[in-house]
Amino acid sequence: MGACGDLVPDEEAGQLNGSMTAGCDHLPNVAASTDAYFRDAAAILAMRPGSSEPDMSAALLKRHYGLTGSIATLSSEVERTVDVNLSDGRRLILKTSARAEAVDSFRFQTAAMAGLQGFTGFVAPEVLCTTSGALMFEQEGTCGYLQTRIEGIPLHQATPTPDLLFRTGSALARLDLALELVSVPAAHRPVLWHVGCWSRLMELEQYLPSGSIADSVRVAMSEYAEFVEPQISNVAWQVTHNDPSPFNMMVTGHGMSFIDFGDGCWSPRIQDLAIAASHVVKDPTLPLGGAEHLIAGYASVITLSALEAKLLVGLMRARQSALILVNYWRSHLFPADAQYIKKNVARAEHGLSILAPLGVASGEAAVLAAMFQP
Repeated sequence: MGACGDLVPDEEAGQLNGSMTAGCDHLPNVAASTDAYFRDAAAILAMRPGSSEPDMSAALLKRHYGLTGSIATLSSEVERTVDVNLSDGRRLILKTSARAEAVDSFRFQTAAMAGLQGFTGFVAPEVLCTTSGALMFEQEGTCGYLQTRIEGIPLHQATPTPDLLFRTGSALARLDLALELVSVPAAHRPVLWHVGCWSRLMELEQYLPSGSIADSVRVAMSEYAEFVEPQISNVAWQVTHNDPSPFNMMVTGHGMSFIDFGDGCWSPRIQDLAIAASHVVKDPTLPLGGAEHLIAGYASVITLSALEAKLLVGLMRARQSALILVNYWRSHLFPADAQYIKKNVARAEHGLSILAPLGVASGEAAVLAAMFQP
């Protein structure tokens, strides 16, 4: 579980375990479906990115880790993220924020990554302890943590061969099996990417360009609200990564790596598969656009239930639509950052256009065919 003291205080671990026992598993979806949760989650992404805050990275690195090195700011939508090059050649990532809600987010992220150490079948960053032995630090309104930097090729830059996508899917399933065993704090904090928020995201449709994409988004979100949402509490729920995008999955010499756990939360396990699969829908000659290979890899490790197979395509389309809605909205709020904010939008729009012809029955048939392909 890592070398930094206790990952979760005893009293908090008790509350956490109590909230995740059988019979209570579905309660977080109820909370995340409330208007208050949606407003709180949207407010977080409506704030200006943390890069506008004064950069205290070097001072914080020295004070809390006793380290010095060259620092370069990296792109980030919420917190400040910097690349740290130490004199001994090591490269690290320091994340900091002056926002109050970042405390819970960083507590979740650091506990998740620390808890994943020692598992096999995937690679995750390692959290470095502060000089006082903690997973993260808080200092005069600023909090942060330090992690190892994963060296590899982001999936969006790699050639998506069937074999690579299969290996990506199987690694993601192994990540989910590990996350199921990891106890983390703040798994129920407001996260706009939580499925409980999706039925309200059509409030943002005014920011979409008119045309076929807007029409496809409306159809997909209507299907989600009418068919998927009423049944989503009946699939397996656990702590998930919740954002395995091609920017957060990396091909390394030691296997597939998963980075950036900032959107992680308590959600349907199949959500991780739906997100990852939705990003690799590219080939219009295939029913699922090539996501068949990633789904097959995942299913080779975790067999999907009949209901999960039935809901998967609807979840994929809803996730593509959520990405389109949220990022057009945020691009309107922060036009100077629009290019970075919309980095996944074209992929989502193309993927949604490929999946649009699938109905519930044909989508389920395509998933089952992918699961049991030779």
